[in-house]
Amino acid sequence: MKVAVTGAAGYLGTNLLRLLVARGHEVTAIDRVVPQAATEPNVTWVSGNVLDQASMRETLAGAEIVYHLVAVITLAEKNDLAWKVNTEGVRVVAEAALEVGARRMVHASSIHAFNQYRCGGRIDETAPRSTDTTLPVYDRSKWAGEIALRAVIDKGLDAVLCNPTGVFGPLDYSKPLSRINRTLKDAANGRIPAMIGGGFDLVDVRDVAEGLILAGEHGRTGENYLLGGEMISMLDLCRLAAGHGGKRGPKFAISPKLVAGAIPVLAPIGKLFNSDIVSKAALGALISAPLVDHAKAESELGYCPRPTDDTVRDLVAFFADPTAMTPPDTRQIA
Repeated sequence: MKVAVTGAAGYLGTNLLRLLVARGHEVTAIDRVVPQAATEPNVTWVSGNVLDQASMRETLAGAEIVYHLVAVITLAEKNDLAWKVNTEGVRVVAEAALEVGARRMVHASSIHAFNQYRCGGRIDETAPRSTDTTLPVYDRSKWAGEIALRAVIDKGLDAVLCNPTGVFGPLDYSKPLSRINRTLKDAANGRIPAMIGGGFDLVDVRDVAEGLILAGEHGRTGENYLLGGEMISMLDLCRLAAGHGGKRGPKFAISPKLVAGAIPVLAPIGKLFNSDIVSKAALGALISAPLVDHAKAESELGYCPRPTDDTVRDLVAFFADPTAMTPPDTRQIA
């Protein structure tokens, strides 16, 4: 089958391509900047701009299924580029998919499209959405992107929406690593003496990639599917990583509410170092720590995420030898 993947060079894209190739699909891998020249059977790399309708029509031509992964992830309160890419970009790709006659589009949205602060401690596909204008831009933009997609579904596009939770695990060749993976690498090396408390539902990136494929095969048009894993505290998560790395883990947790009270002082300091880790968005998710119900994805798609400890073990092994879990990069650029 011919499939197209936007954001193919990213963290999730790398893992999704691996599964699609293993299934024998012919893949058009699309990204703004493509990797260095290489060759791999069944993968053709092309440069594409999700904000350019003509570019998307050209790159998606012939694709039966389109996986849309492109997003700007940020913890900032406001970010014009994130808003544009996460909303307008979804609409452009969706309309191009409809125009070229793609059989289905699978959109990688986010748990952040659901309002984690008003969910009553539990999220399923019926939970309140991120309509509050005071929410961080990523939350608001992911919900607005879903609205933009639904407008194209109303025009006749067959599309399914997936909402992963906190994504982590191998293979992560990002520079820098994703925030969670960066923290776990430090923990595996024994560099985290204490950790901020609170927790989050975390899911292996490989399970998210599998969930996207399952959604393309079995999902119902216009439906959302939460792709979650397990709820775990950041303290326990870092201790797992330290254990697999043969190091001593953090000894205690600092209350996220205590740190949140210092945000007016810490946030400006973080901006000086181009960091948004200490922010309302970062700490808010840890404080709210909602339980995520992914039973719908399990029952309708056959989705089955692996245990958190398995992911942490594989991630620490990946840090030790990034080449051990995948063959050399042999991708081809068009």
